[in-house]
Amino acid sequence: MNRSGKYIAETPRLLLREFVLDDAENIWELNSDPEVIKYTGDPPFASVKMAREFILNYKDYKKNGFGRWAVITKPSDSFIGWCGLKFNEQNLVDLGFRFFKREWNKGYATEAAQACLEHGFLELNLNEIIGRVARQNKASIKVLEKLSMDYWKNDNCKGIEDSLYYRITKEQYLQNIKTSF
Repeated sequence: MNRSGKYIAETPRLLLREFVLDDAENIWELNSDPEVIKYTGDPPFASVKMAREFILNYKDYKKNGFGRWAVITKPSDSFIGWCGLKFNEQNLVDLGFRFFKREWNKGYATEAAQACLEHGFLELNLNEIIGRVARQNKASIKVLEKLSMDYWKNDNCKGIEDSLYYRITKEQYLQNIKTSF
């Protein structure tokens, strides 16, 4: 595995880093699983080449100072999915995650997403982070609720009608840290 990507965060089991070209095959495979992308509104990549082009043209790191990050297990150095922050089409900072189906129900999404919130609020000094989820995606709703994100509203999200929007402010995040110790 190519470790040349910039590392963003570390958790007890995971490393989050910027995408590198060596991730293309994994990203293609991840987005090829209909169950993984079922609630995303995203089409699959047609080929590994398209996934490579996606990585080559991914400008969020330079443009915004953050983006979606590869999630790597320690110590096996295996790509298991991605998690991260991005400015969405409504100019809100959106938390998102996607993992291989074989990695579901292991707590990785919550662990990686918590690291993203910490990075967003403590390193990037963001004021608010949102999460959007299809109403039928019970597992992702559970992750957002574990992160103490509050239901905010229903809205359309990337063609998915009646999506649920959650959010958490920096103040709420800091308060949650205080009360958890």
